Amino acid sequence: MSSTAQHDVIDRLAGIAADAPVAALRRQKPDLVAFAQGSYDALLEPAEPGDVSLLERHAIAYRVGLLTGFDMVAAWHERRLRELGANDDLVAAIADFPASEDLAPRLAALLRQTDLVTTAPGTAAAENIAALHAAGLTPAAVVTVGQLIGFLAYQIRAITVARAQFAQAAFMVCGDHVEAGQ
Repeated sequence: MSSTAQHDVIDRLAGIAADAPVAALRRQKPDLVAFAQGSYDALLEPAEPGDVSLLERHAIAYRVGLLTGFDMVAAWHERRLRELGANDDLVAAIADFPASEDLAPRLAALLRQTDLVTTAPGTAAAENIAALHAAGLTPAAVVTVGQLIGFLAYQIRAITVARAQFAQAAFMVCGDHVEAGQ
């Protein structure tokens, strides 16, 4: 098995085993798999996080998982948040946003932007970027946040496609058994 197959977060989040036929199908486009994993690594697990901390990055990703109803994505990033030192109160505050008032202004601004871009992307405007700057984000950090949210949208779509392919493959196998009288 290639190192890309061993570390393919999309397959893992889609619940697809590395030796499944759908995983093999995805490997027929190795550049796509490698670029997606490379984007995950660069945006969510960079060696030098710069102006957006790892905790902030995974808080954004956790929120996207919750907003989109992708429990595996939310659980993955909740686990990473806890590994990065987030306690129960912080995880609950992120999940309860915007109702929770227990968040630092910067994290609240990041989650506000995440919610907006995830649920109503066409409505984001200059004042939303200004709010991020007002919360202390540098121009580079704003770009990173935009790239991260964009990547997460792509990742959710890729997971959806992988799950659909997996379901189709399972249906075809079951259909073969039904046709054969099994």
